Amino acid sequence: MRIEGKQTPSGRVRVSGAKNAATRLMAASMLTEETVNLLNFPTQLLDVQYKAKFIEAMGGQVSLDSTACLASLNCSGLKPQELEDYQFPIRTTYLLAAGQLIREGNAYIPYPGGCNIGNRKYDLHVMIWQSLGCQVEEKPDHIKVSGQLVGGDIHFPISTVGGTENALLCAVIARGTTRIYNAYVTPEIANLINLLILMGAQISMSGTSLIEIQGVRQLRGATIPIIPDRIEALTWIILSAISGGKVLVENVPFDLMEVPLVYLRRIGLDFFQNSNSVWVSPQSVAPSGLQPFEVACGTHPGIISDMQPFYVLLALYAKGRSLIVDYRYPDRTAYLEELSRFYPNCITWDSGKIIINGCQGSNSAVVTSTDLRGSMALVMAAIINDGPSQVRKVNMALRGYDQLETKLKDLGIVNSIHKDDE
Repeated sequence: MRIEGKQTPSGRVRVSGAKNAATRLMAASMLTEETVNLLNFPTQLLDVQYKAKFIEAMGGQVSLDSTACLASLNCSGLKPQELEDYQFPIRTTYLLAAGQLIREGNAYIPYPGGCNIGNRKYDLHVMIWQSLGCQVEEKPDHIKVSGQLVGGDIHFPISTVGGTENALLCAVIARGTTRIYNAYVTPEIANLINLLILMGAQISMSGTSLIEIQGVRQLRGATIPIIPDRIEALTWIILSAISGGKVLVENVPFDLMEVPLVYLRRIGLDFFQNSNSVWVSPQSVAPSGLQPFEVACGTHPGIISDMQPFYVLLALYAKGRSLIVDYRYPDRTAYLEELSRFYPNCITWDSGKIIINGCQGSNSAVVTSTDLRGSMALVMAAIINDGPSQVRKVNMALRGYDQLETKLKDLGIVNSIHKDDE
């Protein structure tokens, strides 16, 4: 993406359905022979399109309507089989196993891809499949899971989003009862649970981390909206604040991001809001400016690790020294070297601890994306700083930001995406 610098966004932008819910609910749709309709769906996300291609390669049908923000999936013709090509650069490939296992007792899935934000193995998913009676074979280009799913106890050593999702999908179709201990129920996983219950799954929770599932023999079709993307909402609010823009951010899920918004107000951002929108303008920033802060990134309902890059950007426009510590993914720092090209000598980091000295840099730069959220932070920096910049591998941002180029243009941001001849 090539971006002319020193641009000020103006207009309105609507937050799309959450990427981290949409791709999970697509996997849930594979568990039934009937049609599943997903409303408020982010149809143009690269992760969505790759997952749709995989489902179609297995014989399922996926219809994406961008105008209506609707996805309709019918997997009655889905037939598990080995594919000639397993190049599907998505991280949550393990969620594609349950929908195959329910049919013939075999699943063939790509190795997890996606962002490199630290050491993220798939050993927990192997543990899930084995705990529920399946065998796992690691092939050169894919993973084969085979067997009949049987209920059992799953004890996670850490709270895990992907593990909880995979365990849920497998458990609802397993014979007997499954208990998931140390489950991690994010808003996106709650969206998944609600869909599964609409489809006929029997799921109950005790406290916040124990889920009990009674497996059923058959699930039905259903219709459900995807929750708004809390990370995208935060992205537009922070971009508007640090650029001096005038932006109305619509479809904001306030109930899902109370703590992150409290921090913004404490830092000195006084935005206006109604039931589902936020208005940010230059008057939203306190007369004394944005104040330095300390933030710990961890689990919901706090500031999650996916939000870390945007708080780093915010800190660069604060008056003083800020500290951000990421307990969840301490190695999520690869993007900082690229971001520092816009803000030289302003950011230092080590072992999950990031120190930011507010500097409001004015450099243009040529940078390369390292992960989804880091890529979007680079795009934001290119918009704000002087001169023309380039963000390479911006397809990483397109994995998680629906209609990104269109939304930027609607805000008056001049940009263009070019495909390199490499």
